[in-house]
Amino acid sequence: MFESLGKEFDGRPVMALAPMQDVTDLAFMRVMSAYGGGPDYFITEYFRVHRDSSPEKKILRSITGNETGKPVFAQMIGVDIGSLVRTAKFLLDYEIAGMDINLGCPSPTVCRKDAGGGLLRNLSHVDKILGVLREVCSARGKEFTVKTRIGYEDAGEFEAILDVFAKHEIDALAIHGRTVRDKYQTPVRDEYVKMAVERMACPVIANGNVVNVATGRAYHEKTGAAGLMIGRGAIRSPWIFEQLRQSYAGDEVMVPTRRDLRGYVQMLFDELAKEWAVYHEQNYVNKMKKYMIYIAQGIDAEFEQRIRRVRTEAEFFGVCDAFMDSDALLADLPPERSKLFCGFSDLLD
Repeated sequence: MFESLGKEFDGRPVMALAPMQDVTDLAFMRVMSAYGGGPDYFITEYFRVHRDSSPEKKILRSITGNETGKPVFAQMIGVDIGSLVRTAKFLLDYEIAGMDINLGCPSPTVCRKDAGGGLLRNLSHVDKILGVLREVCSARGKEFTVKTRIGYEDAGEFEAILDVFAKHEIDALAIHGRTVRDKYQTPVRDEYVKMAVERMACPVIANGNVVNVATGRAYHEKTGAAGLMIGRGAIRSPWIFEQLRQSYAGDEVMVPTRRDLRGYVQMLFDELAKEWAVYHEQNYVNKMKKYMIYIAQGIDAEFEQRIRRVRTEAEFFGVCDAFMDSDALLADLPPERSKLFCGFSDLLD
């Protein structure tokens, strides 16, 4: 897939939906694809891998039930090499484009187990993991990709991290331009993504703080990355992939309205319902709230407060109708001082 980036995407960056645990499931992938085709490829939520683990059936559905026609990479998170190899071999028997290893998750629970972003504190072990997974993927004729941050404590660690990555023939490297300690509370450091572009033989995918067309194009221009990976910005605006395609093609970029947003919320609710064997109203509403904290950004402070308190389906859609039954244009940018979106204006300097 990554060998023909320039020809296949006609000069624009390849676009991926960033994997987000308990968010980017099969239902969400279907919704993203319904908006202008969505991303060019998907990565599953991470499969938790340890000595007693088996691939979660819910996440496996993102592969076995995926009818979007887009390539899907299966992502793993873990530290035990034998278990990672066992799980990779199991997953590679499915119709996937390849395997991805998570070296960036900043969750304290994950890092305490020395997995995800916590693995960046042990580069010798990262070296071993990359070596064996590269071998497993090559034996099956599948691609092997890595998702990382630019360091654990500080960005000064990044050169040593790149030295390890460069030893292995990985097919693509997705970089969230923050350290693990940064979590999501700082601007992304595009100069380190650019450093990776200049040093790595594989395509580099820039991740973090792409919230609209302008931030996406700026991140791409500043780094020279082969692609963009979009997470929170896509939850808030499923149109972002289509808008970027339009912008790079020189076409007029569509601007959604609040009523369009209401349609997105309804579609998301309906698609989630298809994945539940038994209707449980409270569970449905609580699941939607995980998406709504992002969708609410830039709508109205009262809307966010009210949607957090709803408990029933009727209450949920009643609040949505009260604030979204309008042809008013949606704000292009979320509020930058929120805890969910922070520092994106630095990309526009």
